[in-house]
Amino acid sequence: MSSAICAVDEYSLIYSMIENKTEKKKDKKQKKEKDPNRWAVDPVKAAAKAEKAAKAKAEKAARDEEELALTKAPATPIGEKKRLAKLMAKSYDPTDVEKNWQEWWEKSGWYGYEASLAQKKGADKKFVMVIPPPNVTGSLHLGHALTAAIEDSLARWHRMRGDATLYVPGTDHAGIATQSVVEKQLAKQNPPVSRHDLGREQFINQVWKWKEQYGSRICQQLRRLASSVDWNRERFTMDPVCAHAVTEAFVQLHDAGLMYRDSRLINWSCSLKSAISDLEVDYIELEGADKRTVPGHPKDKQYEFGMFTEFAYKVIDPKTRKPTGDEVIVATTRLETMLGDVAVAVHPNDPRYKKLHGMQLLHPFFPHRQMDIILDDILVDMNLGTGCVKITPAHDPNDYECGKRHSLPFITIFSRDGTVVQNATPFIVGGKGDEASSRFAQIQHFPDWIAGQPRYEARIIVENRLKQADLFRDKYPKPMRLALCSRSGDIIEPLVQPQWFVDCNDMARRACDAVRSGELSILPKIHEKTWFHWLENVRPWCVSRQLWWGHQVPAWFAYAKDEDMTKIDKDSPAFKHRWIVARNEHEANIKAIEILKAEAKTLGILRRDEDVLDTWFSSGLFPFSVFGWPEKTPDFEAFYPTTLLETGLDILFFWVARMVMLGLQLTNHLPFTTVYLHAMVRDKEGRKMSKSLGNVIDPLEVIDGCSIDQLIAKLHSGNLRQTEITRAEKAHRDDFPDGIPKCGTDALRAGLLAYTVQGRDINLDVKRVVGYRMFCNKLWNALRFVLGVFGDFIPPSANAIYSHICTHEALSTMTKRDRFILSRLSYALDTVNKSLNEYAFADVVQALYAFFLNDLCDVYLELVKPIVYNESEKSMQKNNALQTLWICLDAGLRALHPICPFVTEELWQRLPRPPEDAKNLGSIMTAAYPTSTTLPPRLQLLETDIAKFLDCVTAGRSLRNQYNITNKTPAKFFILLKDVSESQRFNDLIDDFSTLVKAETTTLLSDKNSEVTAGCALKIVDASATVLMDLKGLVDIDAEILKLRKQIAELDPLITKFENKRDNPAYTSKCKPEVLAKEAEKLTQYTERRQAALDAIKGWEQARG
Repeated sequence: MSSAICAVDEYSLIYSMIENKTEKKKDKKQKKEKDPNRWAVDPVKAAAKAEKAAKAKAEKAARDEEELALTKAPATPIGEKKRLAKLMAKSYDPTDVEKNWQEWWEKSGWYGYEASLAQKKGADKKFVMVIPPPNVTGSLHLGHALTAAIEDSLARWHRMRGDATLYVPGTDHAGIATQSVVEKQLAKQNPPVSRHDLGREQFINQVWKWKEQYGSRICQQLRRLASSVDWNRERFTMDPVCAHAVTEAFVQLHDAGLMYRDSRLINWSCSLKSAISDLEVDYIELEGADKRTVPGHPKDKQYEFGMFTEFAYKVIDPKTRKPTGDEVIVATTRLETMLGDVAVAVHPNDPRYKKLHGMQLLHPFFPHRQMDIILDDILVDMNLGTGCVKITPAHDPNDYECGKRHSLPFITIFSRDGTVVQNATPFIVGGKGDEASSRFAQIQHFPDWIAGQPRYEARIIVENRLKQADLFRDKYPKPMRLALCSRSGDIIEPLVQPQWFVDCNDMARRACDAVRSGELSILPKIHEKTWFHWLENVRPWCVSRQLWWGHQVPAWFAYAKDEDMTKIDKDSPAFKHRWIVARNEHEANIKAIEILKAEAKTLGILRRDEDVLDTWFSSGLFPFSVFGWPEKTPDFEAFYPTTLLETGLDILFFWVARMVMLGLQLTNHLPFTTVYLHAMVRDKEGRKMSKSLGNVIDPLEVIDGCSIDQLIAKLHSGNLRQTEITRAEKAHRDDFPDGIPKCGTDALRAGLLAYTVQGRDINLDVKRVVGYRMFCNKLWNALRFVLGVFGDFIPPSANAIYSHICTHEALSTMTKRDRFILSRLSYALDTVNKSLNEYAFADVVQALYAFFLNDLCDVYLELVKPIVYNESEKSMQKNNALQTLWICLDAGLRALHPICPFVTEELWQRLPRPPEDAKNLGSIMTAAYPTSTTLPPRLQLLETDIAKFLDCVTAGRSLRNQYNITNKTPAKFFILLKDVSESQRFNDLIDDFSTLVKAETTTLLSDKNSEVTAGCALKIVDASATVLMDLKGLVDIDAEILKLRKQIAELDPLITKFENKRDNPAYTSKCKPEVLAKEAEKLTQYTERRQAALDAIKGWEQARG
């Protein structure tokens, strides 16, 4: 019974349990059945909540709108001091910052200097510089921007130092470029008009109209670059002052026997029908066969270049004029010039041609032409080609010199438009003169099948004729350099033409002597070698151009009365004396009468030479013509010679050397005592920036920003080949997928100067300029923060505050952080002044960048935030901090001003000042440039300690990062310093360390106490310093290690998989290279992640002890 009762009880218990469970489920279910209206919104409450939110939103919008309105500056009338917004904008906008300042600076007259005051100053207290005059047709490129940045930085620096500073602007009339622009403009008229339709006088008037309309564009762009030139002294190389100087220079050079007229080989543009300078020749390298169109030829036809053609000349006996059965094979890339061949040269020691010495050759198209085999060990390298060189003296520079050495006849085969001539009279240049001339006086008549043909049509015809005559031997690709006219794109043709030349030998010698003696410095000095190379091998300078726009040659040809002008060859040596050089026609008339009287003739008429002078001739006079030379004007007496000539290396000879030569010859003074040559600006791949490559960046595209679509459109609007467009477009899309962001002038200047390391070209990556926009933004935000904490702080006058900080009383109350930042400021000022004096512009930028970003923003501002943010704090410490901040910003902005003129002016004007100082405040550009002499002595030991301290801070931050301890989490730190004296000096820095690493506490240790440092992670700073962070209670070390071991377990099979693939030849031999490369990259990533996990485990284990 008892067992039954037990059984019943047991079942009852189970049933009861089930019942209870069921009830609980019912209760639970009932609990789950929540009120269906529980989410219902109380309309009254909802309305009140919405109204509150809307009100808060509206209030915030109103506050934001009010604040935004206060950041908008009121309009400033042009030329007046900029009216600043009441509040600084939250971020730096270069467009807003750079408004109005340039007009105010210019109108205030700060760019000029009175001649009478300058005359009272010694040479060491003057800084005078002329701008390299840009072409009046030009637009800015990065070379201009670099030039402006360097020159203006120096001008502003010297001006702030109190030197008599004058920076003279000007533009070049750019003869060929300007004439081409206006001619193209006329050709677009309906109907088209040529300059010949207008006549010379009307055409010149058209050019002057164009200059007045468009010529100031480049000057406005220079203003955008903040160039502080004296616009009141602006010169144009064809204005009356410069024109007077050009005429006088020409006459003086002629009177000295240095200017003369002669026929010599020059660069000729058939398209322009003018001689051009070497600088107006662009060279392109051809790797081999290349086809291209040529101006003056059928537009739908391409001609082949980069090909070597071999052909034969038959050898004849000079006595019988009959073939000997031998032949010589020559090769050329310019087959058409064989029409002007007069000889073939061989090396005198070449055994292959010994038997041909003294023999002659038969020209297939001119059988009566005497062609000698000549011996020349200068021109011929018997190890190259066939060892035979064809000689065309009238159309090749090397052949020209060979022709002079051997008194060979010169035969001009092309007319000025580049077509083959009908007839040619051989002539002699140098050599045996009349004797040789009589041997080759026979006129050469060109066959009808070739006469009148364009140059490169003639090339094709000659090749076919040689094939017909069985003289063609071979044709194959040949790398070559093709010379193009930079103005017309035409291929340069060397031609012998009558031109005006300057004998530069004696002037070049004086220019070399000036450098050797140290009177003239060329910086960097490595360029002296180039200087001597050019000037010790100087050639006569061709200064005449067959144009209408420019300085017309002041020379007249005198015809006698009743003389038949058609029979007078004014280019003949026999009539050389009839050329009259004079300052004006009246003076020429007097001279001509005297000259013709000696011939018992009377003057008939004077005809002025129609040619104009090379643009570089007037530019060569620029350093003294701008001051009124040849007159002894007050400006000339006060400012000449100038101090510095700054320009690019590429025009060292074409402009700089010529200025020196002409200055020494015409004024007997060097035009400047120092030449600083900045490097060539190239693209980031090291290629020269060129329109033909599509890699030219307009500085305004960087200053104002430019969309990618605008960059691409510019490529397609030019004359680039499709291959170059494709390449340039890809580069633009890779570099600027969203276009070039707006950087502003200051960032562009700083970015360019930061690249300027003496002796190196600048491979400019525009993205780095964007980095300097961020620098300007950081500067903006730093001042915005400081102005926010200044509150009612007003410093004493600038003089008083700088005097006070140097006193013992002030120094004794300063903290180490105050003395540190002033010491770093002192160091920065010393570096900047020294570097500007040495033209080390990259060092200038780096020193200022490091001071503002590293020392001031990253260190000092962070250290003083707890002090200056404390509104209740009225201590000496806070006052010292605010005073120190003011000094750093005032001196720092003045130091930075020459580099970044706009943002420094804007920020400097906002610094708080006493009412009297604020009322009379001028521009930062007229403030004194700061030097370390106005600051306390530099404390190098303190700087060393702070450097160590900052390394400790870095170590502390690294520990937080390594163990994922955020700044919000309190952590205890220890600094172990083995050096006792160093430890004592660090006592005053403990609070600052805690501030920067967000430490709960920081304790200095002299030894590694195991009890104190147990459970600490450590980071070794150096042999004497270690930073430790207490991890106890902050992390579960075992859990962290477990996570890392799990990561390693996941990575191991992946690593094994890719290693097996890599080591399997059967797999790698069949796999595509790109697949193998991707797998190798993955293996590297997995291996590195595994190693990082192992390193982390080791770190955790060390922390656990």
